[in-house]
Amino acid sequence: MNILILGSGGREHTLAYKLKQSKLLTKLFIAPGNAGTQQIGTNLALNPTNFEAVKQAVLKYKIALVVVGPEDPLVKGIHDFFLADSALKKVKVIGPQKMAAQLEGSKEFAKEFMMRHHIPTAKYQSFTLKTLADGFRFLEGLNPPFVLKADGLAAGKGVVILNDLKQAKAELSAMLADKKFGDASSKVVIEEFLDGIEMSCFVLTDGKNYLNLPNAKDYKRIGEGDKGLNTGGMGAVSPVPFADESFLDKIEERIIKPTINGLKQDAIPYVGFIFIGLIKVNNEPFVIEYNVRLGDPETEVILPRINADLVALFQATANQQLATFDLQIDKQSAATVMLVAGGYPETYKKGDVIAGLEHQSDSLVFHAGTSTNNHQIVTNGGRVLAVTSFGTDFKEALKKSYRHIEHIHFEKMNYRKDIGGDL
Repeated sequence: MNILILGSGGREHTLAYKLKQSKLLTKLFIAPGNAGTQQIGTNLALNPTNFEAVKQAVLKYKIALVVVGPEDPLVKGIHDFFLADSALKKVKVIGPQKMAAQLEGSKEFAKEFMMRHHIPTAKYQSFTLKTLADGFRFLEGLNPPFVLKADGLAAGKGVVILNDLKQAKAELSAMLADKKFGDASSKVVIEEFLDGIEMSCFVLTDGKNYLNLPNAKDYKRIGEGDKGLNTGGMGAVSPVPFADESFLDKIEERIIKPTINGLKQDAIPYVGFIFIGLIKVNNEPFVIEYNVRLGDPETEVILPRINADLVALFQATANQQLATFDLQIDKQSAATVMLVAGGYPETYKKGDVIAGLEHQSDSLVFHAGTSTNNHQIVTNGGRVLAVTSFGTDFKEALKKSYRHIEHIHFEKMNYRKDIGGDL
């Protein structure tokens, strides 16, 4: 079977790494991919949101299965595009159709879905420029901190948490009136603040059945002690130590099952991953957000713990046969640490040579923002590499990753040395 992965980050390199292990795989293509995926399969220089270019590649390379990594093509309807095209409709796509992708594409859509199906989440209201004054009044009725979320996709930067009412009002005005996040903030969701510890759950569904994948906890802030600006993620651990069997049962009964059943009740077809961002408040789970794909860098700790043929798993998903699939999860812990460019998540440089990648250990190095230049691997993004290791617990896994990192270098390389420190 020929498979195409859409995307270019650490998530896509990890998917490629797992798919490559399958005897069911014939040829693997990644679009656009990075320097890491280039060593596993064939990179194709095309934009995943250019559906016509994707179509031509699928036909040219006789692709039977497309795995959609990032959210953008899903929210823009790539699965629907395949279903509507007579030349493509037999090609299987792992990733939900456009309506279902609104769970990530619109915060308001997700909130209304949760309210309709009695899924625990923070209280909220939505506002537009026309109702800006109502938004100010709503803020006045809340206790700080104030949580403001751009309704649409804002590259992971559309959530702002502020302690000061005056600043919150100014931020709401900037988002709605000044279009701080462009069209993504033409509508803003204001939520009550939930105080607790966060984690992520991952589900793979075929539209009827579902399988629980390993859970994870990631670290979003650039600075140690969870301070500074939000990033795409600076590291992750799996499984989550504080999520015991009792708490996971609550998640299953109160969140996962109502989510899957809610999609069926609303006649929303869904084939692919559901990433549920959760917060544990007084030992109770609440949903912060839905994403309609795997997280990054969580993928770099989740997929290595899956002891299964990933091609077979995706075939079972596409053919609605997950109910009979035997998914085995490695009992070991996995931890990943992100190496990022100096200045990230603000201004950073690209094109710096990366040294030390040839170092051998039992750690896995997944490329996120890399490319090649004159036969050398160079930086090509803010988040550059993810170093993943296994251990009997997350502490042992992290020690291995940090030991491996000592051998890698690029100019102004930065990483957090306290991943898992809050556990």
